[in-house]
Amino acid sequence: MNLMLMLFFSGIVACCGNSTGNPLSRLLLVSFDGFRADYLKTYELPHLQEFIEDGVLVRQVTNTFITKTFPNHYSIVTGLYEESHGMVANDMYDADAQKTFSQFNDSDPFWWNEAVPIWVTNQQGNRASAAAMWPGTDVKIHNTTPQFFMKYNFSVTFEERVEKIVTWLNSSNPPVSFATLYWEEPDASGHKYGPDNTKNMRKVLEQVDNHIGFLTSKLKALGLWDTVNVIITSDHGMAPCSAKKLIILDGCIGRNNYTLIDKSPVAAVLPRQNKTYVYNLLKNCNDHMKVYLKEEIPERFHYRHNKRIQPIILVADEGWTIVQNESLSKLGDHGYDNALPSMHPFLAAHGPAFHRGYKQSRMNNVDIYPMMCHILGLTPQPHNGTFRNAKCLLVDQWCINLPEAIGIVIGALIVLTTFTCIIIISKNRIPSPHPFSRLQLQDDDDDPLIG
Repeated sequence: MNLMLMLFFSGIVACCGNSTGNPLSRLLLVSFDGFRADYLKTYELPHLQEFIEDGVLVRQVTNTFITKTFPNHYSIVTGLYEESHGMVANDMYDADAQKTFSQFNDSDPFWWNEAVPIWVTNQQGNRASAAAMWPGTDVKIHNTTPQFFMKYNFSVTFEERVEKIVTWLNSSNPPVSFATLYWEEPDASGHKYGPDNTKNMRKVLEQVDNHIGFLTSKLKALGLWDTVNVIITSDHGMAPCSAKKLIILDGCIGRNNYTLIDKSPVAAVLPRQNKTYVYNLLKNCNDHMKVYLKEEIPERFHYRHNKRIQPIILVADEGWTIVQNESLSKLGDHGYDNALPSMHPFLAAHGPAFHRGYKQSRMNNVDIYPMMCHILGLTPQPHNGTFRNAKCLLVDQWCINLPEAIGIVIGALIVLTTFTCIIIISKNRIPSPHPFSRLQLQDDDDDPLIG
């Protein structure tokens, strides 16, 4: 009995343990900015659907708060929450260094060096990384850029970016084992038209789908389709905005009381006057805006413990826009609470590391990092992700979650206990032989014959 239990538990441990990724594996990580998860259901996307059918799909990816571009792209490649990797917004201010960061002034390594992205880790052996416009890849993070990269230029077409990436994957020396590719759509059009404008967004999503078709055809033409692992995902979703849903700060507080560091729909406020005074004015400003002191920010946001997070954070309700007094210039936006489905992107993947035809409901974007490290055979840096959440996507992993494992163990114990009880009961039902006793002779019996 004990031996059977030991063998069973040993099997569970062996199956649940991580296997070592192939150090020769190659991986291409692709981001289509602002690709909301439910676009997959709303629009006909034949190239992407073919990609999914031949690979895996995670229907919704929970991204990090705040749900903006720079922070989430860095979370994907570091596996860290924003408070941990230091890219806490698209616009930041560091009071100690008295430095300012914006998406148009992002090349100072100071802002990026609190974390180690995967392209840096990948180059610590005799391997190379490559990048086409992914945020941060043209910056010397820890004095390192990808060995092959394109400096960011939005005017470079998607096709030109793909041509560079597949060339590097196919013929570089040393060989490129990890590459990233970034495209600005459908984010730009989502801001312009709003995600509910199906007429215009359908055209944009058709173009994105054609881009995916172009990428897959290039990989197939060079014989890379069956050897390179490809992950397609995004940084965030998109919510519709309205000029009727404005939160106007000038009606609540004078501009001389504060500096607005990062803008809507999550705004970072640096008080110039007494913090409590500024907080109280903002707290009573609008019912559709939550106002948090830094130390009061909900734990689930993982957005407290970094000096670049400002003393007061404003979070608009979905669809509402925080302005000082300006008019609304866009019909879609992101940055809202990361629990909202409208903020969630998706993940699809194809290649020798992934199953075919498998779908799961959700994972976190910080889980992508340990999965990528596993595929590449890299030892990950400390991170906030959970590799277990990605195991079911991978062919070399035994897919089981904790509740299922507990159920199997309990079920096995019940079976073994039942089997043992049956044996014990069966033994009790077999009549035991009577002990030998000498035959007693009656008085009228004849004397026994003795031969």
